[in-house]
Amino acid sequence: MTIAIAVVAMAASPGLANDVVIHAGTMFDGVSKKPRTKVSILVKNDRILAVQEGFVTPAGAEVIDLSTSTVLPGFIDVHNHLTGGGQRRDRLRGTQEQQSFQSVWNMREILKGGFTSVRDLGGNIDVLAALTGAINDGLIPGPRIIFAGSGLGPTGGHSDPSNGIDPRWQRSDNWKLSVVDGPTEATRAVRELRKRGARVIKIHSSGGVASVGDDPNLQLLSNDELKAIVDTAHSLGMKVASHAHGKAGIDAAIRAGVDSIEHGTYADAETYRLMKERGTFMVPTLFAGREIYEVAMTKPDSLPPTVADKAIAVTPTMRANAVNAYRAGVKIALGTDQLGYRPLGQNAHEFEYMVEAGIPPIDAILAGTGNAAELLGQEGDVGSIRTGRYADIVAVSGDPLNDIKELERVQFVMKGGKVYKAEGKMLAQD
Repeated sequence: MTIAIAVVAMAASPGLANDVVIHAGTMFDGVSKKPRTKVSILVKNDRILAVQEGFVTPAGAEVIDLSTSTVLPGFIDVHNHLTGGGQRRDRLRGTQEQQSFQSVWNMREILKGGFTSVRDLGGNIDVLAALTGAINDGLIPGPRIIFAGSGLGPTGGHSDPSNGIDPRWQRSDNWKLSVVDGPTEATRAVRELRKRGARVIKIHSSGGVASVGDDPNLQLLSNDELKAIVDTAHSLGMKVASHAHGKAGIDAAIRAGVDSIEHGTYADAETYRLMKERGTFMVPTLFAGREIYEVAMTKPDSLPPTVADKAIAVTPTMRANAVNAYRAGVKIALGTDQLGYRPLGQNAHEFEYMVEAGIPPIDAILAGTGNAAELLGQEGDVGSIRTGRYADIVAVSGDPLNDIKELERVQFVMKGGKVYKAEGKMLAQD
């Protein structure tokens, strides 16, 4: 099934004129679990002006005909690593310049897949700031970005980039920024990241999988360090996302007041109760688990020491956590944590993996739309097709409730009222 753009007085360029109406055959609005049929979405400049029943055509408006398609809000990935991928993953040989060029390609692919908003949790803050500025200025196509910069953790923890490296190598300022020991250093790091453009803080309250030597079961940031980070971030209007696999690190982070738990592998019933009491989101990141598990099973020698063993031990449990948290009533948001072993832009596989784990398709869709927007604190702008929100809209040919893989075959992408993809093809931009 193709998606046609039938336009009244349509301009020649892919950027549409000020008044647009989208005729949606079936629409998921990112809020309700029930789809609507035969809906008109009126767009003025970059925002949704109104959502009306039936197919209406205001005088002079350009019409985008998606009357045989399923229309959804632009997808949101709340845990990504936008500068990853490419041929060089070696921290000692890869350069910031290589990351920048790779990231431009990544941005186009992520937008092509229907993801119009992303949150980067742990990347080079200077590259991310430049990337965000280039997208906002219209120099390159890409999603809306919120970024954290360096994730924070203690010496020898998941965020210590010197793990497994000869200590004679000199560490740069960016390397040092991610390592905090004690509440004073933690507070200063949050303020420094905020000064350099970060709008969310990522922490590592437990060890990790894709890092050398640390233990994902252990709590690595102290309670005092956690409290200092969360209090400082919240005082600056920033959310806090905590990487955490082990129960001790998860529960300590929740009690400290973090806004989301990323991974949450060894959470249990007590953990879920705490999350519901505090309104903490779970971001299961099944994509990352699948990605690194495949490498660990097929090419273990390509991974740094200890990583393959950890991946084989940890990642199968991540799938059980996702559905257990969902069934316990914890709020779920979609995040892939793409590590770059696969090319970026495959974010929509997370919908598939959530459904495979036991989460119903409609709730997987909400995790990547309305729920994700709520976690970001941007539900007034993105994540739903409602009056006043950005006109971030995607469409697929089939019914994702019957086949969730439809979301991996996005045919149409609009971001901020501008069409970037139609009939399955990216459009050349002015």
